[in-house]
Formats: sequence, structure tokens, C-alpha cells
Amino acid sequence: MEYFHIVISQIIIFVIYALLGVTAVKTNILNETGLEVISRLVIKITLPIMIFHNTITGADVEQFMDTLSVMILTAFMYASMYFVSLGLKNFFRLKGNRGKVFHANTMFGNIGFMGIPIMAAFFPENGMLYIALFTVVDQLVLWTVGVQLTLPEKGEKDNLEIPVKEKQSFCRQTVKKLVNPATVAITLAVIGIFAGVKLPYELDTALGKVGSVTSPLAMIYIGALFCYTDIKGSLKQKEFYGTVLVKMILYPTAFYLLMGLFSWINQDVRLAMTILSALPTMTSIAMLAKSQKSEGEYSAGGVFVTTLCSIVTLPIVCYIMAML
Repeated sequence: MEYFHIVISQIIIFVIYALLGVTAVKTNILNETGLEVISRLVIKITLPIMIFHNTITGADVEQFMDTLSVMILTAFMYASMYFVSLGLKNFFRLKGNRGKVFHANTMFGNIGFMGIPIMAAFFPENGMLYIALFTVVDQLVLWTVGVQLTLPEKGEKDNLEIPVKEKQSFCRQTVKKLVNPATVAITLAVIGIFAGVKLPYELDTALGKVGSVTSPLAMIYIGALFCYTDIKGSLKQKEFYGTVLVKMILYPTAFYLLMGLFSWINQDVRLAMTILSALPTMTSIAMLAKSQKSEGEYSAGGVFVTTLCSIVTLPIVCYIMAML
């Protein structure tokens, strides 16, 4: 039950941050332009620094090798979630761009904005190491499968046909995006672990303080983003509740039980992977969909509904794990 109470505490903190974001928009402190700045700041600076700092200071070579199972389990999780999400899309008979974006919404969880602070609270020693190993696979899948699922179908981008050359150019750019601040941070941290690098006090302190603002900024961003979302319309989309039930409750429970069948998966990794699989829709999917003009508002609605429901579903998943 310890993890149940930790999740409840983290969710209360998330709600407070999100309400600050709403307040900032309602009082004209933040607007859509400001949100773009916060998004870039988090994704390109504070989040990579947090991953790098917490990984390189929180693990040694032996711990790293002992937790490589996280990468195997992450690959399995995404492979299975691809087909689970596809099944849900077909069940709700979603077609075209909306079907593709729903597929991506259901497949990807909000690791960067919610997963990291929860893992840090659950596992102070190895939480960031789990995140680093998870993110290696996560980023590979996001910038390949995720990008393709948010790329408009021919003729559906603002009701215009996308030139073949433009689509091919975008696909080439996708490969380049695999080299991004998060993957660079992970690579440098892993190299530092194997090289036995110890950060000087001043650098360690500075990076730690910069990384610590990631979660507050990210949740303030999410709260502010909801102010620009069609909340009433989103709440009426029944397929979003299918995502909540399947992706955020049933799948994590089944995943937890399945991992229990294998002795090489230790209990901490089992708990971590279950929580990571139960997270609400990744905010980056909505960002990608918006940038490609492919059902961006619809995707943001999915982020809103699943994030709102996670206030209830995450404690439920923790309670189920405690009972099993």
C-alpha cells in the first residue's frame, strides 16, 4: 500500500501544478505562444538535464547491467500495445487521420511529464535508471511509429493532397529526430556510468536544481493546455474512455501478472513497468499531431480525458498490485 499512498500524493501535487497553469491562462500570464516556449524549454533543456543528472548520479555499472531487463520489457510493451491500440481503433470504427491519432494516443503514455516524477518518488535510487533504459526504446518507437501515426494521410491534411516529396522529406527528418536532447542525455549518462564519472559539486548542484523544475513546468503546461481544449466535446468521445479502461487499467494489470511468471524480472522493475504502462496519453503526441495538422485538437482532447481519469486509475492500478 506504500506505492498507493505515493501515487495519491503525486497526483495531488500534479493537480496543484495543473491548476496553476489554468490560473496563468485565465489571468493572461500565459498564452499559446508562451506554452510553446515552455514546451521547448522542458523538452530540450530541463527534461534532458533531469534524465542525465539523476541517471549518472543514481547508478553504477552493476546496477545498470542488472536492470537491462527494462529495455526488453519496454520493447514487449510497445509491441503488444501497438496491437491492443489497433484493436481498440477498429472496435470504435475510427478511420483516416482520426483513427491513426487515436491509435497513437492509446499506444503512448506520458512518460516525460508524469512518469519521471512518479518513478523518482517510487524509486529514489534506481528510478531515473529505469526511465533512462525505458526512454531508449520509447524514443525509438515515438520517432518512428509515433510520427507515422500522426502524419496525415494523403489528401487529408487541411483537405489538401500532400506532395510525395514532402512526405519523403518528412520521413528522412524523422530519422534525424532520433538524435534529440533526451537521447543525447541518455547516451552521455550511460557513457558516464561506465567511465565512472563523478560530477563536481558545483555542476552536480546546478544540474540538479535545473532538472528539478521539469515536473512543475510540465504539469503547469498541461493545465494551461487544457484551457485551449474543447473540454465538452472531448468528454463526449466514448473512445477515450475505451483507452482509459483498456490502456490504463486492464493492460497494466495483465502486464503485471504476466511479468510475475518470470523469475528474472525483479519486483521493483515489475512495479515500475506496470506504472509506466498505466500512464495517460503522451502530451507529445498532441504536439506532433498539431504540428502536422492531423487531428491535433482531437489528440489534445484525448490527453485531457486520460489525464483527468488518471487521478482515479493510477491509484486503482496501485491498489490492484498491492492486492495481487
